[in-house]
Amino acid sequence: MNQVVLSAWIVEASPLRYTPAGMPALDVRLEHESDLSEAGRERKVKAAIRAVALGSVAETLSQQAIGSGWTFTGFLATPRNGKHPVLHIQSFQQTPNS
Repeated sequence: MNQVVLSAWIVEASPLRYTPAGMPALDVRLEHESDLSEAGRERKVKAAIRAVALGSVAETLSQQAIGSGWTFTGFLATPRNGKHPVLHIQSFQQTPNS
């Protein structure tokens, strides 16, 4: 199974673009920060990840403010000629208290 749920802030967004097939696409950079337990110890976790949204999700996400916090659901895939996985956002909702 390849499913990711991530609470993160939008820190960068490219202008809405269209694929060769005419589908809306949006590239964003997300940042996450939390305190988690690992091996019985608390640790502060920070992560920055590239993400992409397509279709109506891209159109809606493009209207959200930089710095706003959301919970993103999607999957990871490595793009052609890419070295690092990208989060493909399938849905998102407002994170409480953000």
